[in-house]
Amino acid sequence: MNKSVEGQVRRWGRAIGLGLVMVLRCSPTLAVLPNLEPMAWRSAEDAEFIRPPIACPEQLDTLIPLLLRDLPSYANRVSQRAYSREFRITRNLPGTIIVAGQPEYEAIELTARQWPQQDNTTQQIFFTTLERQYVSNAIVNLQQYHWLFLTRTAAGWQFVLLFSAIGDVPANEPPTPPQDASQGVIAQAIRLWLRDCQAGRITAP
Repeated sequence: MNKSVEGQVRRWGRAIGLGLVMVLRCSPTLAVLPNLEPMAWRSAEDAEFIRPPIACPEQLDTLIPLLLRDLPSYANRVSQRAYSREFRITRNLPGTIIVAGQPEYEAIELTARQWPQQDNTTQQIFFTTLERQYVSNAIVNLQQYHWLFLTRTAAGWQFVLLFSAIGDVPANEPPTPPQDASQGVIAQAIRLWLRDCQAGRITAP
C-alpha cells in the first residue's frame, strides 16, 4: 500500500475511534449494551396469521360464501392482466367488480334443448355481481346475474359451466338471455379460486 494512502487510513481510523469514545462518554446508556439473545426465526408453518388458511370446504353452502367473498379481488386481477395490453392501445379502462353475493342453490330442471345436459353430480348456484365501468368519462354500474355449474370430484369442487346475463336493461327492452360465459373473467376467477382453495390458500371467514 502506498505510504500516503496508508497514513490516511490510519488517520481515519484514529478519528473514528475517538468519535466512538466521545459518543460512549456522552451517552452512558450506549456504553453498556444488553446481552441480546439471537432472534428466533419461525417457519411459515409456525407463523400466526390474522386470518389463517383453512381446508377447502366440502359442503357447497360453506364453499360458496367464501368464493363470493373473494371473487371481486380474483376477477379484478384477471381483468387487469387481460386488459393491460388493450389499455395501452385504446386507453379504455376495464370494469371493476365491486361485490358478489345473493347466492341461491335451488336447481332448475334442464329439460329444454337449449341447455346442456349435466350429470347428477353437477350442482347449480345462482349469484349476482355489481360491476363498475367507465364509459365516455362517466361511471356506469351494471348488475349481472350468473348461473354457475360445479361438480364434486375426488380432488374437490371443479368448474363446469357459467352463464351470465346483464340485469340492468332499459324498461322498454326485454332482458338479455343468459350467455355462455365459461371463458370470461368471472369464470377464470372462479377456476383460480377453486385451485387455491384446494391448495389450502383460502383464509378463514
